[in-house]
Amino acid sequence: MRAMLRAVGETSITAGLILMLFCAYLLWGTGAYTKSQQVRLQHELAARKEIRTAKPGEPVALLRIPRLGSDYEYAVVEGVDAEHLKKGPGHYPDSAMPGQIGNFAVAGHRTTYAAPFNELDELERDDEIILETREARYTYRVTSHDIVEPDEIDVFAPVPGKPDIRPIRAFITLSTCHPEYSAAQRLVVYGVLKDTEPRKE
Repeated sequence: MRAMLRAVGETSITAGLILMLFCAYLLWGTGAYTKSQQVRLQHELAARKEIRTAKPGEPVALLRIPRLGSDYEYAVVEGVDAEHLKKGPGHYPDSAMPGQIGNFAVAGHRTTYAAPFNELDELERDDEIILETREARYTYRVTSHDIVEPDEIDVFAPVPGKPDIRPIRAFITLSTCHPEYSAAQRLVVYGVLKDTEPRKE
């Protein structure tokens, strides 16, 4: 009986250690992959000479959010499939491009793969969301945030939350899982374009 209890105890400890190592990998190990991808993507974005449509997995724009720190910057990739989001925040292909009339919609991880949207809930009304492309620097102003169910895709409509209305302004929508460490709901931050600064040659 004592030997059996010892064996069960040792097995439980081993299983616990394996679980801890797996959790550590999810939280920190995946981040190393994303950071290496971000170095490549940001370099590619900076070196791009011509204006062209990004292919899936390629960088679309550089995202900066001053509220989240002076060093906060991520290359947004084209696409929101699992492989795309491992590289960084992903742009919904059917949504508008930066600065365009309509809704530039972006999804990002909150806990794994460098967790680019981990602190999205800290954004406040009038905070700036900046997108830099080959063409220009676009500054959006945060207008509101919301908690929605995963199937509430109207938040990504050209006019967020109003799929039947034709847009006349440029919007931005950032979304991530909610609550933290869960995918039960989605945290969504909305913004509108307030300034466009064309890039000088």
